[in-house]
Amino acid sequence: MGPTASGKTDLAVDLVERLPCEIISVDSAMIYRGMDIGTAKPSPQTLARAPHRLIDILDPSESYSTARFRADALAAMADITRAGRIPLLVGGTMLYFRALCQGLAELPGADAALRHALLEDAERIGWAAMHARLAGIDPMSAARIHPNDPQRIQRALEVCALSGRPMSELISAARAEPLPYRLIKLARAPYTRSLLHARIEQRFGEMLELGLVEEVRQLWGRGDLHADLPSMRCVGYRQVLKYLTGAYSWEEMLHRGIVASRQLAKRQLTWLRAERECHWLSDEADPLPEVLDILRSAMMDESILA
Repeated sequence: MGPTASGKTDLAVDLVERLPCEIISVDSAMIYRGMDIGTAKPSPQTLARAPHRLIDILDPSESYSTARFRADALAAMADITRAGRIPLLVGGTMLYFRALCQGLAELPGADAALRHALLEDAERIGWAAMHARLAGIDPMSAARIHPNDPQRIQRALEVCALSGRPMSELISAARAEPLPYRLIKLARAPYTRSLLHARIEQRFGEMLELGLVEEVRQLWGRGDLHADLPSMRCVGYRQVLKYLTGAYSWEEMLHRGIVASRQLAKRQLTWLRAERECHWLSDEADPLPEVLDILRSAMMDESILA
């Protein structure tokens, strides 16, 4: 686990080449086909060395739920363990990790009419006002959900309206569903915020050099996508789309893309710090020896790591 630009993928590939592991992606953006540069999706060469499950499984016009991720991840984990191998879950979508480890609350299903009414409200007063409305009835959910995340704001308001209870209350009351696996949690993150920010800025610049603008242009040119889809609201894609539609200059797009990436990393680290029994890796150029030592100690059986 770790924030964006922390080097998770490189470490995971090293582990796959050393241990009998198979990677399951825990990333809510890599699920989309055709969204490669802005999601920092592993290259074809990397995927040939270390295949990833749960990437490129959806078209950008589709939506994906946390419940569906949990079901897909559990199915992949069972398949991998039946083959005598070890599931290695890698990513930064902390909500997915939390749902996998702790289970999901029993929340009411979607209501098309209510969602339409909420969208009409948002068009009239804006999502910032909708977020303020959520803060008035469910402050815990509002604190967790970013004001620029209309999908989750809408869902939290929908759950409150259908259940008559705050969504945060329903989630807190949910019973944990223990996994039939022993977990070893590894967190990779730079020690200093300034170092992480520098890496984020460098990577966003590299994405632009690799053709992120053209990638978004091609997606938008399909004609069947809109700006409020979860895929188009991914960090980087949202800012580039604003540039392509004339809302941002190049300089503002660049600035806002870096800021949004930093905000994402901050949220990821907040979730990570709440994780229990998590091994925080030192910020070395090659953390593999440290990871292998952690695994040897945890497993108490060096034979599997020979």
